[in-house]
Amino acid sequence: MRCSKCGADNRQGRRFCAECGAPLAATCTKCGAVNEPNEKFCEECGAPLTVSAEPAIAQSPSVGPSIRVTSEPTDAQVEDAAHLEGERKTVTALFADFKGSTELMRDIDPEEARAILDPVLQLMMVAVHRYDGYVAQSTGDGIFAMFGAPVAHEDHPQRALHAALAIQDELRRYGE
Repeated sequence: MRCSKCGADNRQGRRFCAECGAPLAATCTKCGAVNEPNEKFCEECGAPLTVSAEPAIAQSPSVGPSIRVTSEPTDAQVEDAAHLEGERKTVTALFADFKGSTELMRDIDPEEARAILDPVLQLMMVAVHRYDGYVAQSTGDGIFAMFGAPVAHEDHPQRALHAALAIQDELRRYGE
């Protein structure tokens, strides 16, 4: 992909020029049309222009088409995150815990309590990973997750909200 500002050749999928840092044109994954870097929808077919050049792995019907939904970070995302040490970022933090777990653990056998809590924690972690969040810590009856780091996403607040709503939906279903 050629930079319109300095003319440097850049690899496919880059959002900014490796030479001058200028935003690069966005290619529509649906029709292949080249769009201006700041456009959110394709000028040819109207499809949302995704941040990533990678195809979407799965999409939830409740999520707008501009959010790429995955179960785990891709190798490229993990590799990119490894090169970002020392970089200051704005992130969205999500903390979710099992309400009433202390009372539950006090009244039943610890192994029985674990048998109840572990699937709940697993559901929480899966929802966070689905929206490219990072589970920084499991607190025994809850999780602390970050969105926007170590892998940056411009829409990290929305991803955290979608993950929180998914956690609520999944736990409601699990409880029934």
